[in-house]
Amino acid sequence: MTLVETLIATGIGTTILTAVMAVSLFSARSFAALGNYVDLDIKSRQALDLMSQEIRQVDALTSYATNRLEFSGTETNGTAYTLSYTYAPTDQSVTRTKTKAGVTASKVLLTGCTYLKFDMFQRSPQTSTYDLYTASSPATCKLIQLTWVCSRDVLRGRFNNTESVQSAKVVIRKQ
Repeated sequence: MTLVETLIATGIGTTILTAVMAVSLFSARSFAALGNYVDLDIKSRQALDLMSQEIRQVDALTSYATNRLEFSGTETNGTAYTLSYTYAPTDQSVTRTKTKAGVTASKVLLTGCTYLKFDMFQRSPQTSTYDLYTASSPATCKLIQLTWVCSRDVLRGRFNNTESVQSAKVVIRKQ
């Protein structure tokens, strides 16, 4: 084997090895991003399912802010309770707090929540649209809109973000 043949074989081998490494790196990053999407989507759906189930069953909205909702409700056995959902932008978390018979239980529903907004609406729709009138106070609220964005970095900040966006309108049934 001559020196020229060895150099050509080394060059071709290096090119093939570089191509294989690039495909492997891209595939690993894509699989990590896909895993993040799935995990964020599962957690967002679980939080949305729990929130919509509980909001439908409350008696009334008692306090409203764009990052905090507080409800009053009654269990089927007649026990009164208060339920609140609070978004903490500094912690990027959404916390559910339920107080019943003097006992308070808190649970973090979402982490990595970069944006959250609660909106409240009345029962009556606007003329010729599917939009609802914005409620002026918690006493006139019949529908709550939940909107949030959760995100996390793929491979610890070294690559692009993965995001999950959720939005839903939930009707308070008992009101």
